[in-house]
Amino acid sequence: MAFAYLRVSGKGQVGGDGFPRQRAAIKAYAAANDLKIMREFREEGVRGTIETMDRAAWSEMMATLHSNGVKTIIVEKLDRVARDLMVQEACIADLRKHGFTLVSVQEPDLMANDPTRVLMRQLMGAVAQYDKSQIVAKLRGARMRMKATEGRCEGRKPYGFYDGEDAVIGRMKALRVEGLGFDRIAAQMNAEGLQTRTRGRWHGVMVNRILNRVREGL
Repeated sequence: MAFAYLRVSGKGQVGGDGFPRQRAAIKAYAAANDLKIMREFREEGVRGTIETMDRAAWSEMMATLHSNGVKTIIVEKLDRVARDLMVQEACIADLRKHGFTLVSVQEPDLMANDPTRVLMRQLMGAVAQYDKSQIVAKLRGARMRMKATEGRCEGRKPYGFYDGEDAVIGRMKALRVEGLGFDRIAAQMNAEGLQTRTRGRWHGVMVNRILNRVREGL
């Protein structure tokens, strides 16, 4: 049994070839490896300069993994999970810690822990991160041109911008001061009914990213 995770980065790609291509690749892999796809999770148009796993479909999938016995996630490529090397590695470490397996159709033995495979995975992650940085640079240039022409151009606001989010960050900081690790902070916040911006569940990697950004003043 497995879940399929599909993601496109822009709203304009939702109706394009991305989802059908990813779905076909995942189904073919599952059929060839005697795996049954129990459910498909689709992330529609999620991207940003600061990579984060605070995504509706990913959060829902993680909550479901922890509750129903499925242990495997299949993606077309690792960059569908994230295009930031550190986020990729944090996700893999978190999944491995909880006994889950992430399978990439195009990158076999993704979670293998031998030094050679880790090196190859991280090299691919570095290439994906470089590709993303090039895309971000082009988008930034486009936004600057738009701002110069129209006088404004707004992007995604960092966590803490909207009402109520500062209080959530304050709670994260308080739990961190108590000595809790990021996963335990996420678990405590979920237990307290605190939701992410997309009304999903918190995970350690999300807490880590937010606190790091706050600490660096970004």
